[in-house]
Amino acid sequence: MKCVLRATVALAATVLLAPLLGSSASAAPTPTGPDGGAAGARWAATHNGPQQYPNIHITWDVPITMSDGTVLKANMYRPADAASRPIDTRTPVVVNMTPYTKLASNLVDHAGSVPGLSDALTQMARDFDMTGTPLSGLTDLTKALGGGALRNFAVDRQLVKSGYVQVVVDVRGTGFSHGVWDMLRQREQRDTVEVIDWAARQPWSDGRVGMSGMSYSGINQLQAAEQHPPALKAIFPVVPGSDLVQDVLIPGGGFGFNFIPLWLAGINLTKWTPDVQSILIGTFDQKWLHDRLSSPFTYLDVFLDAYTTPRVEDLDPRLQDMIRAGSADRQAWLGDPARIGVPTFVTGGWHDLFTYSESQIYNRIPLPPGQKQLLMGDTYHINSGSETSGPGLPPRLDVLQRAWFDKWLKGIDNGIDGYGPVTLRQQGGDWVTQDGFGESAPEQRRAEYRRMYLTAASSGTAGHSVHDGSLTPAADGTPARLTIAPGLTGLCSNDAAQATAGLVSVINACGADSRIQESNGLTFTSAPVGEAVEISGPSAVRLETVQDAADGYWVVTVNDVAPDGQSRVLSSGQLMASLREIDDSLSSRSANGDYIDPRPFLSIEHRRQTVPGELTTLDIAIPAIEAKLEPGHRLRVDIYAGNFPKGLPILPMLVDTGLKPQHLQLDPNRPSFLNVAVLGAPGW
Repeated sequence: MKCVLRATVALAATVLLAPLLGSSASAAPTPTGPDGGAAGARWAATHNGPQQYPNIHITWDVPITMSDGTVLKANMYRPADAASRPIDTRTPVVVNMTPYTKLASNLVDHAGSVPGLSDALTQMARDFDMTGTPLSGLTDLTKALGGGALRNFAVDRQLVKSGYVQVVVDVRGTGFSHGVWDMLRQREQRDTVEVIDWAARQPWSDGRVGMSGMSYSGINQLQAAEQHPPALKAIFPVVPGSDLVQDVLIPGGGFGFNFIPLWLAGINLTKWTPDVQSILIGTFDQKWLHDRLSSPFTYLDVFLDAYTTPRVEDLDPRLQDMIRAGSADRQAWLGDPARIGVPTFVTGGWHDLFTYSESQIYNRIPLPPGQKQLLMGDTYHINSGSETSGPGLPPRLDVLQRAWFDKWLKGIDNGIDGYGPVTLRQQGGDWVTQDGFGESAPEQRRAEYRRMYLTAASSGTAGHSVHDGSLTPAADGTPARLTIAPGLTGLCSNDAAQATAGLVSVINACGADSRIQESNGLTFTSAPVGEAVEISGPSAVRLETVQDAADGYWVVTVNDVAPDGQSRVLSSGQLMASLREIDDSLSSRSANGDYIDPRPFLSIEHRRQTVPGELTTLDIAIPAIEAKLEPGHRLRVDIYAGNFPKGLPILPMLVDTGLKPQHLQLDPNRPSFLNVAVLGAPGW
């Protein structure tokens, strides 16, 4: 009888404690599909349920001294007992390096820690639905609040209570930390490695460190992992970038006019937020004030110089370094994912600021699938995780992060290494899981690259554009010269939505439909597909152009056109004509010999002005696409002579364009075409 009783108690304890400990008392179920099946449900139950420790103990503004004497400030969140005393048990540590001040993380954390408030706000966000209205894009932004990204950005209390220490650190020159902001350059990268080493050596640490955070903090994770600090065991970067110059600083040579100044202003404003408590108690940090005064508006002066200096040779040396291949800044901002050796889960979006890099990061990490994962939503920068937590949908981002760290920092066999490894939201389709993407796609998923030629003949679908051309599988023998001029229709465009991190996307006529922007562009549209086909992988467009000035700025989008005429951008690229020289050592071609990722040097020393009236060939990269064209839908290429406000050439290059019209020369002997990856039989 006692044996039966003991067995019953043991079974009950196993059932009750499994959610608390995330244990594998029974074999972990194999994840199936985008939602992870039974495994995904277990991850959610583990993270949402009662945790091992009831409380959190917070230590504010912990000083961490770097090797050059600069002091960084950190908030430390430790598991605590019922009396809110920190536990004695050593646990893994999760580090988040942020430029947005840990005060912001603290405010977000405390808003979510009020009993009942977090759940109520999350439910309100999920119930808010503007679908079917002109502002239906607002729904994606509100649903992101319940998608787990805020916990990744700030503090995940459930993660801490399950037995992790979370450390949120102001990077040098921001928040309450000393020093001058170094913006992801060499000194800041060294700081990150030193913080990881510090965290591993603390008495409350078991020596295993992970990293979390989104955007800037995600980039920081990749940079740290490339340097192989011994204690770093896993990272979970949300919307990170790797090639920051091509991603967001000067994509195609068009300076990030919209995003960059707002972002720089935001960081420079928040870094001046003082420690009010220290002022009240008479311990104000004079060193902090001295460092802020030594660089009051870091990098903002560089941006202003870009638009006030008319000659390239007179530009601020720091700006010249940004646009010079081989400079220290360019090397610091050009990541090398091939050096990453720790388990990495990359989360991105097809319209994210860093979409150019995200799938490439996954493909270049030299780890087996499972130890590296990729999740790409049909999202912008600030609505990551908006489509999660439901049948057929991926688990919330905080749930995936918890499962990731439990596996790689605690050794719990929860099956997360069997998820994906590539989980994608097809634009125009559903969520899918597959064994690879692009260059890593399995044989049965390898798309066939084919040319689709830009021809002048009318498609009959875009009378609203400057010229309604066709996209055909064979080149047209009729030559033509089509002209476009810079304009302002880009203010209402998918690129404007991308450059505002998703804010403009709330307006359907801008984020989800290109017809307003197309009124000042050239359109080239295919015949409708006869059956569902997929566009899968990076693409490129070759244009034969003629400038009326010493430079030109060309923008290309690839669109899905519905039978009702809605034209939705799948991906976009841009290039300054003077920066057209391609670095073949970094570029990729398809089997047919055409570029699929032509990587321009984007540097002063490789700049070649155009000769007015002469033909100039441009190869423009189109970041990776995963889309489904349903029967009756068409593929379209749009071409524009500018991309304001997403991109604007620096003043010397803008002066060289003269804001003059630009010409696309269609010639069967020198064709312009899209090299696109197609799966299926479109019937073209």
